[in-house]
Amino acid sequence: MEPGRRAAALLLALLCAGCALRSGRAQYERYSFRSFPRDELMPLESAYRHALDQYSGEHWAESVGYLEISLRLHRLLRDSEAFCHRNCSAAPQPEPAAGLARYPELRLFGGLLRRAHCLKRCKQGLPAFRQSQPSREVLADFQRREPYKFLQFAYFKANNLPKAIAAAHTFLLKHPDDEMMKRNMAYYKSLPDAEDYIKDLETKSYESLFIRAVRAYNGENWRTSITDMELALPDFFKAFYECLAACEGSREIKDFKDFYLSIADHYIEVLECKIQCEENLTPVIGGYPVEKFVATMYHYLQFAYYKLNDLKNAAPCAVSYLLFDHSDKVMQQNLVYYQYHRDKWGLSDEHFQPRPEAVQFFNVTTLQKELYDFAKENIMDDDEV
Repeated sequence: MEPGRRAAALLLALLCAGCALRSGRAQYERYSFRSFPRDELMPLESAYRHALDQYSGEHWAESVGYLEISLRLHRLLRDSEAFCHRNCSAAPQPEPAAGLARYPELRLFGGLLRRAHCLKRCKQGLPAFRQSQPSREVLADFQRREPYKFLQFAYFKANNLPKAIAAAHTFLLKHPDDEMMKRNMAYYKSLPDAEDYIKDLETKSYESLFIRAVRAYNGENWRTSITDMELALPDFFKAFYECLAACEGSREIKDFKDFYLSIADHYIEVLECKIQCEENLTPVIGGYPVEKFVATMYHYLQFAYYKLNDLKNAAPCAVSYLLFDHSDKVMQQNLVYYQYHRDKWGLSDEHFQPRPEAVQFFNVTTLQKELYDFAKENIMDDDEV
């Protein structure tokens, strides 16, 4: 029953990850979505370009300052997009007029117009949208953690080795095969106490909770493991849905096409972003992403609940896991075991249903992938695929 292959793989990696949790994220110490420092409000692209200009001119302190500001501005923009889209998607929609039932297209676009109106009002009140918006290329740089490549060297030249080490590690998590950065990290690791500064500067709270949960699991502290894993799950889903919302930001219109093709092109770009959210949010531990992260959390939970003889919670976790890996023989056997002992443990049919948040996540990710595959096959040009 135990997810032994995952526990063994993560145990050693977690020993190294511990030092990452002991340190803060310096460039975000001044960050606040609600009260962003006014002296730092500026267009993201301008701040980033200025930082790179200072980098080229070997003005290391100035470059570091503006690279750190640009990271905070990027986070502000991302959080602001997610805030507006999340709030507007949750806003109650008025009932359509009875006569519109015969006009599904008008109902659809009526909803879109109301959503656009909500977003416009929301964005008018947020400072991130009072600045000129960055290009797609600049946003892609931040998604790839490119600023940390420059920060690493600028920190090094400014004799700030702790931050240089952290920046190098943060970049390598997205670019594990970058030879230059690997050589830099090899040098840093040869220095005394270097391990104390190896941390992911972009780590999320659910990653820390997950690591703590697995540590407790490996120590057979089942209740502690369950507590932290049950906190990690909703925290990950929150980050996931915020990522989806942030994908619905501004887009550049390049081509003149028919109405529906233009809408489709725009939505395909949004889908391209959304289907990357799960991968982009998956923790990297010991240099490797956690395989099937959401499923793995349910795997740990079902065994920990089982060890506490709490089959009423173990069974739904097992069924939830099978949503994502329906051919897993071990979990299928676990489910057979739970079914066999259902009377002994007072289990009913409802205990053999997947958890609602797992169903929602599975349905959203599956449908997005199906829509994107359809678009690739039937709408996108060959040079776009």
